[in-house]
Amino acid sequence: MKPAPFSHLLPAVRAQAELDVEARINCLWGNRWIDYPRANQALQELDRLFALPRRERMPCMLLHGDSNIGKTQIIAKFRRHHPDTFDAKRGVEIRPTIAMQMPPTPDQHRFYSGLLFEVGAPHNPAASVTVLERLARDLLRRMAPRMFIIDEVHHLLAGSYREQRASLNLLKFLANDLQASMVLVGTHDAVIALQTDAQMVSRFKPFEVPRWQESDGFRRLLAAFERVLPLRLPSELAQRDIAQYVLATSGGLTGEISRIINAAAELAIRSGHEAIRLEHLKDVTSTSAG
Repeated sequence: MKPAPFSHLLPAVRAQAELDVEARINCLWGNRWIDYPRANQALQELDRLFALPRRERMPCMLLHGDSNIGKTQIIAKFRRHHPDTFDAKRGVEIRPTIAMQMPPTPDQHRFYSGLLFEVGAPHNPAASVTVLERLARDLLRRMAPRMFIIDEVHHLLAGSYREQRASLNLLKFLANDLQASMVLVGTHDAVIALQTDAQMVSRFKPFEVPRWQESDGFRRLLAAFERVLPLRLPSELAQRDIAQYVLATSGGLTGEISRIINAAAELAIRSGHEAIRLEHLKDVTSTSAG
């Protein structure tokens, strides 16, 4: 039996390989999810926390790793599985998860103002912390989130010791007040930030997303990438010389691996080669380095 066209690609991607050059490149740089074991473990832990019944002291999580390692993509994937809904009877938007970024400096006024902005609540940014806190708590109770996610939590270290303590107390207060699991996301500095508070250390279970190392798992990741690239010929990204080169030039960061492979795939499409070769990878990494 004759093999299906573009059988090296996932079925959903094969139609993309039929498109013209510019359309394929647009597909190439779009958002997509690549499965790999550590990310799936993180998603399973998030789902476990999400499903827990509400109680006084909800368990929480600290998702940490180097910048560009894929933490934000994990959170985005999780949130897509738990979309917002609208309760027509009550006229209230139900948000199972609420996510925001920690302000660049730990400041309670900026935190509550940012939270209200995230949930789309009109408010006076010049109002006092007390007013903003009351409004935020009232809205959050009506939205009934089961999980509260705060990214860039390592920003806590930008403040004084007193400001750090105040912000950590704020986070504990919100988790208790909402009876919702809280997930803090940040670099390894986030671990340091939490270590100033024994209660935070005991409550927030750390979950690290490490850099990639040379392994069968890394080669499987590259093979998974290859199956979602709209290239018309197989690239064999898992072969030893390519895998070693990608690992060395990316520093083992998932986001950088994705950028390098996408750039090499674009070059392969534009050049008409239709498969990534080592020279394509060298071209795109030497260009970015320059």
